Amino acid sequence: MDFFCISDSACSMAPQKKLQGLVAAIITPMTQDGNINLSVISQYVDYLINQQGVRNVFVNGTTGEGLSLSIQERKQLAEEWVTQGKEKLDHVIIHVGALSLPESKDLAKHAAQIGADGISVISPLFFKDVNKGELVAFFRDVASEAPDIPFYYYHIPPITGIKIRAEELLDSMKEQIPTFRGVKFSDRDLLDLGQCVQKSEQGRFVVMYGVDEQLLSALVMGATGAVGSTYNYLGKINNLMLEAFASGDFYTAQKYEFCIQDFLGFLISLGFGVPQIKAVMTLFSGIPMGPPRLPLSCASGDFIAKAKAKLESLKDCLSGSF
Repeated sequence: MDFFCISDSACSMAPQKKLQGLVAAIITPMTQDGNINLSVISQYVDYLINQQGVRNVFVNGTTGEGLSLSIQERKQLAEEWVTQGKEKLDHVIIHVGALSLPESKDLAKHAAQIGADGISVISPLFFKDVNKGELVAFFRDVASEAPDIPFYYYHIPPITGIKIRAEELLDSMKEQIPTFRGVKFSDRDLLDLGQCVQKSEQGRFVVMYGVDEQLLSALVMGATGAVGSTYNYLGKINNLMLEAFASGDFYTAQKYEFCIQDFLGFLISLGFGVPQIKAVMTLFSGIPMGPPRLPLSCASGDFIAKAKAKLESLKDCLSGSF
């Protein structure tokens, strides 16, 4: 196991495996009547491990419709993923961000109590006129409810609308949050990403990239790994790309990336959000992901037919064969 301390107070934490490689941003399976479907989580865990080679998960995030779920539903999902992932998954990270500070603190405390491997927090996204100090104070108060597990800042300005660069927050988070262990960086600003990597001080905290179709570029910039929705079903080919990059075979890594971009670029051109992600995951895995929660609506039959045809045309490529 890797163990590293950012400050003396952080050294009181139990040894932790270092988060790296691919992390699947988990989809929340739902029944046709719109309730969360816990019954398929065990199958979901085995699919990620055995079919995609992915052993880390990020629960209740954007892909998981976390902010569309009730607090009780979020707790139930967190409990099920921790239970089913025990001794199978390397990391079960629970997103505990909320608009309400008390609710976010409650979710953080719950995640720690059930044995999660870490928590992550998005910036509260309703009031956007906040400064850096106020934002870090929010994160600090949430992280304090889970003092024995890692805290990861979830940076996703395209969703939150809060334009404070991640790099601007790092020094304060390192100083004020003893459990700070890294950033889930879901933005296309590679300058900001690079400056975060520079501040990571040779890996003392991780920088995980969150724009799936640009992962290779982020690896070149020094990202430690990646958190994203497409690793639910494109984990295998992305792992091959990571292996090629790590061995210095940049030509092969680029070929894998171009194949991934061919597929994802096509889906994005059709309109690709949570409903479509759920439909594609069902196509790949055979596990019913069900509908999204309103105000989102199901992917259209036309989208599903086109996605299926594209998948068939790229079947060999996406399996890692050229």
